Amino acid sequence: MKKIITMTMVLLVLATGFLSASGQQPAADEGKKKFAIVFKNTGNPYGEKEMAGYKIAIEEMGYEVILKAPAQPTVDGQIAIIEELIAQRVDAIAMVANDVDALNMALAKAMKQGIKVLSLDSAVSAAGRLVHINQADPELIGRVQIQAIKEMINGEGQIAVLSATSQATNQNAWIEWMIEELKEPEYSKMELVKVAYGDDLRDKSVSEMEALLKNYPNLKGVIAPTTVGIAAAGLVIEEKGLKGQVHLTGLGLPSEMASYIESGICEWMYLWNPIDVGYLAGYAAMALVDGSITGAVGETFEAGRLGKKEIIADGNGTQIMLGAPFKFEASNIAEWKTVY
Repeated sequence: MKKIITMTMVLLVLATGFLSASGQQPAADEGKKKFAIVFKNTGNPYGEKEMAGYKIAIEEMGYEVILKAPAQPTVDGQIAIIEELIAQRVDAIAMVANDVDALNMALAKAMKQGIKVLSLDSAVSAAGRLVHINQADPELIGRVQIQAIKEMINGEGQIAVLSATSQATNQNAWIEWMIEELKEPEYSKMELVKVAYGDDLRDKSVSEMEALLKNYPNLKGVIAPTTVGIAAAGLVIEEKGLKGQVHLTGLGLPSEMASYIESGICEWMYLWNPIDVGYLAGYAAMALVDGSITGAVGETFEAGRLGKKEIIADGNGTQIMLGAPFKFEASNIAEWKTVY
């Protein structure tokens, strides 16, 4: 306990000194430092795991964590939460954005008041944050899903994408790379007929999947790069008895997709550990607050059990990469389905 108190006091002195030098006021006058994370919406299993990882990291250092999300995946809901957190004078805000640009004004207001802002998973643009936490290389994520569906449908037929929201920056980046991969000669017999949006809502994702099957009766494969979407797609394929006729891959939670992988409805899929994404964001937030990093290219910090991490370029901003996506299939799903 003495060690934790001493460390907290040192960090407080560092943070106060930095903010005083910049002419800003500290985010909190007294008590524990407060670290907030804002996910897209409530009731999302992936988001719950991501926030859990963030919570673990912050509590490892003995600080206070605040978990927030609007009821629906809207920009207005997230802006209201940001304003609330500014009023609470939190020390850091980690954003999983519902739009790449629309949150910038609110987040800029937070940063002007000394709050350290970073994004994770679904980014805000560089003007709205100091650094972004990326699950894996967007190009690799996009291309590997096209490669997977190509193998499943033997390189021939119509495919569709069931995405989250049309404004989700991570989803859109992956889809752009899917389209680039499809330009390669080996995909000449494949056709992307539709990108549908289920808004990361279960019922809407189910409806969108049903519409895809109705509107494209020759559909051979579906890619759902969202945990809500892939589970909804698996449910529809199962209920309609289309196993082996409509193939499915994408990004899913092992705990939600295990039965579909074991039954063969989804032969394999990909993901990273969302707990680790949140955990890395937590340590990055703490490093920003204590002054270990500023978000500049080349800076490094220790991210708890994830080890040393380096900040790299990301278009006009900077990012921290977690790692490559992991393939979940029948041979390994049993060991992972109880983990997350």
